[in-house]
Amino acid sequence: MSNEPTELLRPLRRTRQVREFEPTPLGPAVLDALADVARWTGSSRNTQPWRFIVITEPSTLRAIHTAGLPQTRGLATATAAIAIVLPSDPARAVHDAYDDGRVAERILVGARILDIGAGISWIRSDVRPAVATLLGLPADRMARTIVQLGVPTDAARQPKSPPGTARLPRTETVFKERWSGS
Repeated sequence: MSNEPTELLRPLRRTRQVREFEPTPLGPAVLDALADVARWTGSSRNTQPWRFIVITEPSTLRAIHTAGLPQTRGLATATAAIAIVLPSDPARAVHDAYDDGRVAERILVGARILDIGAGISWIRSDVRPAVATLLGLPADRMARTIVQLGVPTDAARQPKSPPGTARLPRTETVFKERWSGS
């Protein structure tokens, strides 16, 4: 690999959602490394509001999948997941959403670097009580995002769009100094 910025940042551009996994379990070292990436992610004012639950029990993964469909479809075949647990205080919802998204993206990028798949399962507000019960969360905590993990199937590794068409052209999305789009 060259030291060109574009090549060094290639893993970030290749990070994407994976929702179909092989039955091959992930090793504890992989899950520990991803949990450490999560816990070392920055947070607003360094409050570190999140806690993480590493889930490998198939019955728990499938129960969350069933409770939250269609947003949790990736948990149908995932061999592991990391639940991002946050305070359930509505006054913190917007503030904590920033940190939630930041840590979820870091887990996705970490998984890509390790050449495994990851995707986000969004836990809707109507599903959160069931998930809280499944994960044994106290009343003042909730899971809004669960990152499913596993070895992607061959189909999941295939591009979803023809080369060069997955994103809007740079000329339509990146401007210099001032807005020049429509």
